[in-house]
Amino acid sequence: MQGRTWQPWLVPGGLLLALAAALVNSSLFVQVAPSLSFYYIAVFAAGLLLAWRFNSSRLLFSLLVLLLAHRAVAFFSNGPNQTGNVLIGPGRTAVALAALLIPLNFIAFAQMRERGLTLPGIAPRFGLLFLESVIFAVLCRPENSPATPLHPGAFPIPLWILLSFVAAIAVFVWRFFHTRKPIEPGFAWSVAAVFLWLQFAPVGKASDAYVATAALILAASLIETSYVLAYHDELTGIRGRRAFNESLLSLDQQYAIAIVDIDHFKKFNDTYGHDVGDQVLCMVAKRLSNVDGDGQAFRCGGEEFAIVFRNTSAKEAFEHLDALRQRIEKSMFQVRGADRRAEKAAEKSSERSRNRRAGTSQSDRRRSARKRTAAALSSSKQRNLFPQPASQTPDRLSDHLSDRLPDCLSVTVSIGVAEPSTRHRQPEQVIQSADQALYRAKNNGRNCVELASTAPLRLAERKRSKASRL
Repeated sequence: MQGRTWQPWLVPGGLLLALAAALVNSSLFVQVAPSLSFYYIAVFAAGLLLAWRFNSSRLLFSLLVLLLAHRAVAFFSNGPNQTGNVLIGPGRTAVALAALLIPLNFIAFAQMRERGLTLPGIAPRFGLLFLESVIFAVLCRPENSPATPLHPGAFPIPLWILLSFVAAIAVFVWRFFHTRKPIEPGFAWSVAAVFLWLQFAPVGKASDAYVATAALILAASLIETSYVLAYHDELTGIRGRRAFNESLLSLDQQYAIAIVDIDHFKKFNDTYGHDVGDQVLCMVAKRLSNVDGDGQAFRCGGEEFAIVFRNTSAKEAFEHLDALRQRIEKSMFQVRGADRRAEKAAEKSSERSRNRRAGTSQSDRRRSARKRTAAALSSSKQRNLFPQPASQTPDRLSDHLSDRLPDCLSVTVSIGVAEPSTRHRQPEQVIQSADQALYRAKNNGRNCVELASTAPLRLAERKRSKASRL
């Protein structure tokens, strides 16, 4: 999602873990220790309920992994001749296995396709947990556990197992920059809480605090992700229609609203396909989110966007919008997947060469020439709608457009902007005025900005100029 990248990494996961670590290492921990059991049960119960309510198998099984691993470490560390000792015997093995398996399970659940709480979705995960539980129980038997204790200053987690924590955090960082969903930082902070638990407090009340905090971070991250999906457009990452409607409720007396529409977007989709159209929407949304004048961009639906300027007049917003329009016009759009299409084009070209060497008929060559001519004519029309880079000459484009799409494209936008007036005070009326200005911008040739307050005056001036010419 657009906005500050660091924000999802601080709230809620980073803040919750910092509070938990500070409490465990403070003098207040002794006073709150008796209530940790209630905190532990309430967090896991609420987390499992949220996982069921949001139909999230990833959260459900991640919580089950945390719960089972915590109970297993407590069980094997308090067996005969153990009494909470995690430096020797089954307790030592249980801590090492939990440190290895929890991050790896989090990675596995993240990579698995989310299919909800259906039988095909939960059966593989249940099978994985059952297999791991059997292996965990076998390896933690006294005869399979190390008999030599660690020296008192050593940490319970072996050094090579720490790589699983590093790998898990790296995976979630990578996934966040691809999805922009707050649940990925939540899993990263939960892995950090598991590390603090197993490294510094494998058993006891402090372990309850760390494990419950890890579960709380996961549940809070799911809620944060649901909020982001509800108020942000999933394709472009900017705020969506619901956020736009709520922002209208908090507007003061002085503001301006601009309605932005991508020119010829339907023809663009018909020509290049919906995948390329989605890439264009993302490119335009990114430019709109960086508009000057502290404007907030929203996607209202389809190829239509809105920008809200607080404490700004329409004339002041007009300057920022016209600069934005020019930046979009000059921005060259790099079509993703062009290399793969070029490889396919090369394969087709080599195949045609083999056919010609094999003795293709003269009539086939004439039909192919007619197809290339038609493609060249259509491409010249399309280039009038969607300007190409100056370095690409028409001959070069027409030679290859029949085989592949151009690598670079550009689009333009039309914008209408309005502000409250004596006749139009409500935001809905201002939006209608901005819509009317947008229609005038499209009727005037597109790729321009129209100001609702001065549009009638400009129209009258054009009529007088036309009458004088006649």
